[in-house]
Amino acid sequence: MRPLILLLGAALPLTACSTPEPTPTVTWAQDIAPIVTERCAGCHTSGGIAPFPLDSYEAASSMASSMAAAVNAGTMPPWGAQDTPDCSPPVPWKDDERLTDDEKQELQAWADAGAPEGDTSNAAALPIAPSLDLDSPTVELHPTEGFLPEAGGDVFMCYSFDPGFTTTEWLTGMQILPDEAAVVHHVLVGVDSYGTTAGEDGWYACSGGGLGGADQLIGAWAPGGGPFTPPEGTATRIEAGVRLVMQVHYHPAGAAAFDEDTTGFALRLTEDAPAQESMISLIGNADSEGSGLLPGEDDPDSRAVFKIPKDTAGHVETMEFTVPEGGPYSIFQASTHMHYVGVDERVEVIHANPAEGEDETECLVETPHWDFNWQRSYVYDAPIDDLPQLRAGDVVRITCSYDNVLSNPGVQQALSDAGETETRVVRLGETTLDEMCLVGVGLVLPG
Repeated sequence: MRPLILLLGAALPLTACSTPEPTPTVTWAQDIAPIVTERCAGCHTSGGIAPFPLDSYEAASSMASSMAAAVNAGTMPPWGAQDTPDCSPPVPWKDDERLTDDEKQELQAWADAGAPEGDTSNAAALPIAPSLDLDSPTVELHPTEGFLPEAGGDVFMCYSFDPGFTTTEWLTGMQILPDEAAVVHHVLVGVDSYGTTAGEDGWYACSGGGLGGADQLIGAWAPGGGPFTPPEGTATRIEAGVRLVMQVHYHPAGAAAFDEDTTGFALRLTEDAPAQESMISLIGNADSEGSGLLPGEDDPDSRAVFKIPKDTAGHVETMEFTVPEGGPYSIFQASTHMHYVGVDERVEVIHANPAEGEDETECLVETPHWDFNWQRSYVYDAPIDDLPQLRAGDVVRITCSYDNVLSNPGVQQALSDAGETETRVVRLGETTLDEMCLVGVGLVLPG
């Protein structure tokens, strides 16, 4: 008979005397630095557009708890396009900066552990930080003199450039370069095909509702915006001999100090014709039923009026626009635009004749936590043949929601800029203290 002690020893489970594996500590060097580099360092770098850098352990560790709270709340990275009960875009977004659930958990665990640095001699490889600059620009244009807006209300100024194009050029990328960002509200760049602005010398006043003499929009910028790049194999035609017009909307109210502004833009051009042409188009800002505005609950006698009552939350304005003959046009990007009172914008296409497998109503984009300071274009990550389409007879519906109440941080900012303390009736208009309901779409024209 075998000794009893051996029998007892053999009967014990092998795990009975083992100890649980310790939970690995999340560290900067091994876990967090790659996340921050890929998701945050494009803006949060030394000299970047964000108010502080996160490109080193010393800089990031002091912000660990704030970083975890911001990503869990969805306020950082500033990615406005979201899936909602009313909107699921048909294809994913390109360069989607939102953190995954696992990344959020790692960032929270790192903050909870006291933001340890980890073993720097065995640090994880870092991805390439995203660049906010246009790749390989060929032309950069700035005014020959700066413009200094007077403190106070909104000012619209234009500047006409002769780029010296002697042959047809094809635009494959563009970046608007705001200078005095504290006072630049938005920038539009257009083509003056007929040379109507050739006589303008230096800056000249122009209407915010137009392009200062230009007849074709080729670029736009608002706070938080980045470079414009159409899909590979497409480009925007710019004919020889044209002039380029830049319109700058200045909003000096509320700015502590600013110098002369020399905002400009960079272009990436080629003489090689693309397989298909691309363009950008602005849709929206209807001010009457005849121009596309639908009657709302607060409108008198069921007449369409763009009017946001004071001290009112959840006010909605809806606009619809029918696509004329032509197309089909493939939509490669969408960007919503409102001012300070806005809180949510949704853009949908109602297809007159849905294609096989296509929903009758297709949501292109929704920004349910609108932030005026972070406006960007959202680009679809799909081949041209798989992009959503606009066809003749389709209807583009834009639904904009507004909270004209003192608890809205945007309203607080608008009132502060105006030196006021109470809400006012807000109407459609060009100035910052007016409102808008607009979408910019990037389109690939049929080949």
